[in-house]
Amino acid sequence: MTPESPGAQAPGLSWKHAETIPIARPLDEWLRSARVERAFYRYLKGMNMTVFDRTIGQAPKAIASDSLRLATFIAAIFASAALLFSVEPMFTKMVLPRLGGSAAVWTTATVFFQAMLLAGYVYAHLLMRFVPLRLALVIHVIVTAAACAALPLHIAADWGRPPAEGETFWLIGLFTASIGLPFFALSANGPLLQAWFARTDHPSAQDPYFLYVASNIGSFLALVSYPFVVEPFVGLGAQTWFWTVGFYGLIALIGGCATLSLRSRVLPSHTVTVEALAAPPSWRNVASCIGLSAVPSGLLLAVTAYMSTDVAAVPLFWVLPLALYLLSLVIAFQTRPLIPHWLVVRAFPAFILLLVVFVSINPVEWLISSLSVHIAAFFVTALMCHGELARRRPAARYLTNFYIWLSSGGLIGGITTGLVAPHLFTWVAEYPILIVLAILCVPPATASIGRALTDSAMRKLLLVALTAAALAVFVLKWVDIQFDTASIIVMNGLLLGATVYYWRAPVSFAAIIAFIFFTNAYGFHYGREGYVVRNFFGVLNAAETSDGRFRVLWHGTIGQGSQRIRDDLGVRVTGRPEMVAEFFDGAGIAQTVDAVRARVGGPIKMAVIGLGTGALTCRTKPGDSVTFYEIDPDVIRVARDPKLFNYISECGPGTEIVQGDARLTLSDASAEPYDLIFIDAFLGAAIPIHLLTREAMAMYFGKLAPNGIVAVHVSNRNMELASVVAGVAEANGAIARYYRGGDVQESVHENKWVPKVVAVARGEQDFGGLAKSRYWPVLHRDPAQDVWSDDYSNVLGALMRKWNERAGLAAISLNK
Repeated sequence: MTPESPGAQAPGLSWKHAETIPIARPLDEWLRSARVERAFYRYLKGMNMTVFDRTIGQAPKAIASDSLRLATFIAAIFASAALLFSVEPMFTKMVLPRLGGSAAVWTTATVFFQAMLLAGYVYAHLLMRFVPLRLALVIHVIVTAAACAALPLHIAADWGRPPAEGETFWLIGLFTASIGLPFFALSANGPLLQAWFARTDHPSAQDPYFLYVASNIGSFLALVSYPFVVEPFVGLGAQTWFWTVGFYGLIALIGGCATLSLRSRVLPSHTVTVEALAAPPSWRNVASCIGLSAVPSGLLLAVTAYMSTDVAAVPLFWVLPLALYLLSLVIAFQTRPLIPHWLVVRAFPAFILLLVVFVSINPVEWLISSLSVHIAAFFVTALMCHGELARRRPAARYLTNFYIWLSSGGLIGGITTGLVAPHLFTWVAEYPILIVLAILCVPPATASIGRALTDSAMRKLLLVALTAAALAVFVLKWVDIQFDTASIIVMNGLLLGATVYYWRAPVSFAAIIAFIFFTNAYGFHYGREGYVVRNFFGVLNAAETSDGRFRVLWHGTIGQGSQRIRDDLGVRVTGRPEMVAEFFDGAGIAQTVDAVRARVGGPIKMAVIGLGTGALTCRTKPGDSVTFYEIDPDVIRVARDPKLFNYISECGPGTEIVQGDARLTLSDASAEPYDLIFIDAFLGAAIPIHLLTREAMAMYFGKLAPNGIVAVHVSNRNMELASVVAGVAEANGAIARYYRGGDVQESVHENKWVPKVVAVARGEQDFGGLAKSRYWPVLHRDPAQDVWSDDYSNVLGALMRKWNERAGLAAISLNK
């Protein structure tokens, strides 16, 4: 680091060994001028000094002991960061049921947290720049104490039910009203406490950035402990109580820091130091810091959305990327990073190439491998960007400015990815865009292998060829020439091979990766016919299968229903739709409906949570009535559009569909009971956990006829949910029976697959014919599992049980 760089400091110097010399007042401005800065730096280095005063005397001695002062500040910063980042998953989980368990709840919440973090940093900067230190200490203690008015944490009054549209801004308003003030006070603690410490006479006060490491360690430990230690064993009520106690303890620590700061003699305002003479960062440096912060912040949300949508919308998959994000900050800002920055820069392209391969082939059956690649690539990218941030950090006098730049970039990345991108793209295009931008963040000095490569005609030729190829792809698609998967794979494979030559030239490497993403997106996403929409609840795509015989409704990568539209000869099918997918004749769902109708002996009244394509409408007979409860308005539009799916238009044009979260809307239903309540909301990853709790089952029974059945479709790619239903059923004094097939055969060619269904009833007689079938054994609660409730759920356990089930390591307790 050169003397004129923002973070330059004389090596081997300390406050305790500083010497002093007299300085005449007229020299003050002259010494601060840029012309003499370098010469003055050499003079100080030769004198072995870092600080000198206008008055003859010795360097001030600390009144309080250095160890006590440092321990108090570290404890306060650590506790503040731990509280700040533990409240994020805790309160978001509290809010999740209001919006049907959508993965976008966490994305929106993260944007709110980033905005409040920036507000706290700006407040800290203004307080330290324009308010005397003594008054600033008092003001912040008062602000932190005032935040206690929002304790214990709870959802603010009048924010109980979300609107039919505008969920994002409603959610931000809920967070602001509920935890805005405590979060704001916690956000300001990091830069404020470091700034207080920097103004003391402690030997380490010259470079307080090491306290940022302590802050990120507290954040990291809080996040990692939540899904593994807190959530599986502590209910939400107890969590909020412990958090409140911790907040009161933090107030005491902040008061201690303020007291020690007041008792410590801070550096005089007329003190001149090498740090004080450091030139202010240029606008170019500021812009680069903001950009280097924005890219990993945006990737954080993109990776989290991917994991929450395709795996599970649970705290585990919220906090894991965020914890790694913070870990990258811890490593990057260490005095001697555990992972050297040069090594990260060299390894970065290899992780990007591996990620591109997995994104291109999308191996949904390789869940663990795919997640590992996405997470590893994100961590290396964040480590590379944050390493560049640490390398460019300014001197301590610009500390609060630096935090504003960092949080501004984080907010820009969060808003762009979490709020803007969903309205610009009908697919998750921001993810590959951010990967390309991350490649461009590679420092040029270490990225190229020489002038011959970066300035060669080969590089220019590559850019021209890729541009021409992209135009060719666009034109071919425009004239309706379809790409087959094999040709796209071969072309991308050749391009990936070309990266061996270009991988250390950022622009060329980024161009190749961008083209690969473009061909995949344009060849697959825009090549599908049908309805594509993206909203708060995810991406919906009604697309035909490759043979053109079926149309499938996709939510992300998970099918939510299908319909036969052509026969085997390619002739379009008309009239009443055939029952396919999980609803085909003879399978568990059909058996449940038939058993209820046989027991009632006439028309039945049915409630269905989760509309999908509306296929269950065609399971009704004359006199039956069915009411659907669906939270996603676009799913309703798709199901009602006969050009896409005509189950409703053919079998029940007047079918009632109630929009909103089923837990709220079903509780408002009329007093007339249902004979069958069928819950079909757990196919996807972002499952609505609040529909699987003890209290939810009690509500279902409150809306059920005396001899009715609650049936739950528990098929799920990543989670074992049957035992969860058995637990909440037994907690309500009910019996559960589990259907896993065996009496019917799946047919991939005919788009028929066997569903897993748990039927719950008050007594054996209520099951009717199901009780006589050997394919519907009784499912007992696992005593090793705690019953899910509105206060407690353990999705990590459900994930582990599913993985064990696949490996043949565990079996669900079944008795005939």
